[in-house]
Amino acid sequence: MPSTPTVWLTTLGCAKNQVDSEKVEVMLGEAGYRLADSPESADVVMVNTCAFIEEAREESVDTILEMQETKRSDAHTIVIGCMAQRFGTDVAEALPEVDAILGLDRYGELVGTLDRLTGFGGEAAGGTVHLGSDIRRRPKMDILNVVHRPAPEFPYAYVKVAEGCDKPCTFCAIPLIRGKQRSRRPTEIRDEVSGLVSAGVKEIVLVAQDLAAYGRDIDAPGAGIVDLLRFCSDVEGLDVLRLLYLYPKEIRPALIEEIAANPKVATYFDLSLQHASVDLLRAMRRPGGSERYVELLAQIRDAAPDAATRSSFIVGFPGETDAQVEELAEFLEVARLDWAGFFPYSPEPGTPAAELDGRIDRDEINERLRYLQSIQEDITYEANSAMVGTTVAVLVDQIEDEVAVGRSWREAPEIDGVITLDAGEPGDWVDATITAVVGTDLEGTVRG
Repeated sequence: MPSTPTVWLTTLGCAKNQVDSEKVEVMLGEAGYRLADSPESADVVMVNTCAFIEEAREESVDTILEMQETKRSDAHTIVIGCMAQRFGTDVAEALPEVDAILGLDRYGELVGTLDRLTGFGGEAAGGTVHLGSDIRRRPKMDILNVVHRPAPEFPYAYVKVAEGCDKPCTFCAIPLIRGKQRSRRPTEIRDEVSGLVSAGVKEIVLVAQDLAAYGRDIDAPGAGIVDLLRFCSDVEGLDVLRLLYLYPKEIRPALIEEIAANPKVATYFDLSLQHASVDLLRAMRRPGGSERYVELLAQIRDAAPDAATRSSFIVGFPGETDAQVEELAEFLEVARLDWAGFFPYSPEPGTPAAELDGRIDRDEINERLRYLQSIQEDITYEANSAMVGTTVAVLVDQIEDEVAVGRSWREAPEIDGVITLDAGEPGDWVDATITAVVGTDLEGTVRG
């Protein structure tokens, strides 16, 4: 082994996992490790796994196997993240060639495990480590110095404001994986935002499993989502705050008004609706339904007429009928969401829904998915077409195949469409006139 071992870290799953990985990178850097340029050159390959649904677990296993094939024969493999937390014993039995499996509550052992595998004598961070607070995520330039890796290209960053979830949704394993909600203190969040902005980040995306419920579990000044937005939005140099993952029942009028009125907050509402049928939502142990959701959307659009809206929906929940699929289809037509994702129901071990009768055949689920997706594709195309001829402020994220690619307030990074431009560099704000719709994306011409 070289005197300074190198680590390759692959991250799967959601933005919250990405934040964890960035903090793991800092922890490793502070212990003297370097990030490898490729998995083939690494002394240790590490996979931060996802276990949210069956497809995510399959992707995690496939990625671990791919890393095993790619890495050097003398390199080591470590599995971390949600699948390591929830199914660590199963992973160890299925993949005995993996050298270490560390769940979320064992990250304090990570550096010591690396030292043991590599024989490296770095400064191990022992004890219990909470990535939400104990590990200070470094601004991009500091990451460059600490872990010897080029700074990220993208002018946006995710900031996780809470861990875990208190909601009792019958289909969801997040509370089993990440526990009850644990909010970070507002001053700690603001410090992280300030550090990222000082390093050049223009857009901060706030994330949590239940973002709108932020702060209800702690006794701290400003511990509430509206107060947090106000507290962070005056960070010098910050251009945009964006919110992801809003549980509809937690969206109070004060939050809608703050998003509509605060010039630093994107008028973008990512609503966790899951379905439109009242009966099916009750089986999921969720409130709401199509009528209530239409009312909520009306409140949002009254306060912010240009608001962009997104949601995700589960298809094929046990007992879902053709009539309930039609109810969801009718809701989509009325709701006119800018963006929507559709996911096949996955029976998660240990969740109440996994014990329900009325399982839907997978071929039938796929047919329902295609049907609902086709409806939403037309709605998204219509919403995008309405943008043609307008001029919007676009943040350029990257240069891809020599073309500038960016987003306006309507597009969240990595999950929505993008705007391709004829000019601009990463981190630039440009005024662009939208000229065409291409699939779910837009094309624009930068005004001189």
